[in-house]
Amino acid sequence: MTAAHPDPATRPRPSVPTPPPGIRADRPDVSDGPDLWRIARETRTLDVNSPYSYLLWCRDFAATSAVARDPDGRPAGFVTGYLRPDAPATLLIWQVGVDAAARGKGVAGYLLDHLTARVAAEHALDVLETTISPGNTASERLFASYAERHGARVTRKVLFAEEHFPGGAGHHDAEVLHRIGTPGEPLTT
Repeated sequence: MTAAHPDPATRPRPSVPTPPPGIRADRPDVSDGPDLWRIARETRTLDVNSPYSYLLWCRDFAATSAVARDPDGRPAGFVTGYLRPDAPATLLIWQVGVDAAARGKGVAGYLLDHLTARVAAEHALDVLETTISPGNTASERLFASYAERHGARVTRKVLFAEEHFPGGAGHHDAEVLHRIGTPGEPLTT
């Protein structure tokens, strides 16, 4: 049985969490693309896509992505995501990156909360998905903490094994799918 979702126009607006000092979140725009690419590259943990892909992401998926801005308006972090075409109540988080100067201040968690609240205000949202490579404890903690804040359950399974990637086993770690949500309940209220 599928849970009924209220019409987005009549659904209560989710509360947006308090940002870390000096940080504000909004939708990215094309001018943010180069900074998102730079932040992703400088994390040394993310798979870095081409600069062109970050420009497209900021244009085509701005409604399901967020950028954290420092007091001068420069990007200090980002979350990119999209609603899955075959499961439109599922928000897949593609990447989360935080500039070195803003790390350890709660920016990533704030961005996840901000983004899911914004998306849930416009769409039915039951599940948050992301993939995490084994051993990426920072990302595992980030998403486990998100689930705890939202009273949601986390399930995990390998989505893409090493042999799915070009070059086969040993060229890319497996990607473990983390699904966050409680069946039959909206992810945010």
